[in-house]
Amino acid sequence: MSWTFETIAKLDAPLGGLAWTGTALLVSIPNESRIVSVDPSSGAVSDFRRYTNRTNGLARARDGSVYGAQEGGRRIVHFAHDGTTAVLPHLLDGRYHNQPNSLFVDTHGSIWFTDPYSPVRSAGPQIFPPLDHASVLRLDHEDFRRLWDLRRVTFDTRAPRAVAVSPDEKTLYVAETDNTPAGTRELRAYRLEQGEVVGAPRVMHTFGEDYRGVHRGIEGLCLDTQGNLIACAGWEHSGPGPMLYVFSPDGEIVGSHRVPADMPVGCAFGGADLATLYVTTAAGALFKVRDSGLRGPALA
Repeated sequence: MSWTFETIAKLDAPLGGLAWTGTALLVSIPNESRIVSVDPSSGAVSDFRRYTNRTNGLARARDGSVYGAQEGGRRIVHFAHDGTTAVLPHLLDGRYHNQPNSLFVDTHGSIWFTDPYSPVRSAGPQIFPPLDHASVLRLDHEDFRRLWDLRRVTFDTRAPRAVAVSPDEKTLYVAETDNTPAGTRELRAYRLEQGEVVGAPRVMHTFGEDYRGVHRGIEGLCLDTQGNLIACAGWEHSGPGPMLYVFSPDGEIVGSHRVPADMPVGCAFGGADLATLYVTTAAGALFKVRDSGLRGPALA
């Protein structure tokens, strides 16, 4: 089935992550350190947060909490309902982690996030060096002590860009995306047992290259109710172009849809019935797809 991409808004900067709050769509604009709220009906854009220190990825938890991956501040933050921002733990074995860009909140409230290196400098004096690894990390909330615990999850990644956990929470999906000529661009599936990675990953898909150059790997992921993965990948530079791919849990491509703007970045389901798919792009275009035939998981 062919998808129809409807333009909601065109902004004058590359867009980043997005999240549906239940009533509105939040979209990050990392280069402007701003998060906007977009009315899905009118396309009206208003500020949700300013001075976000290059927050990129966004995710909503089941309790309505909104979290962001703050690349400039090298931390995960919680955007509270009262307008304040709380900082979550960012020291791993006593050292600052790298610059997170994408995150996923599971049904238990744990926050899984990618922690790659970034060519853009973090904010402030450069006195805390990056880690010697770029991994997927996880923040677990301990209700009894009301504290967060930060731990490393993957030990074989070098350029993780997107992350998701299957509905049954038995599989961790990671997009390993290094778009340099010698880089690895894979969609990987890691088996989870009681929240821990077990064994080597299964490579679900590999992005290649053609006479014009490497095919851009996955930048953003989201899941539907059936556990299918919707992946934002591709560019005009080479390959099949800017695309949304739909992967089954087994890694089969069950759909591919060309996006009418270069470099799709993020995707999320929203709307009253969670049947509308929203897509951000590095070209500054925000789209919605109302006829995808897919539906997002319940928010609560």
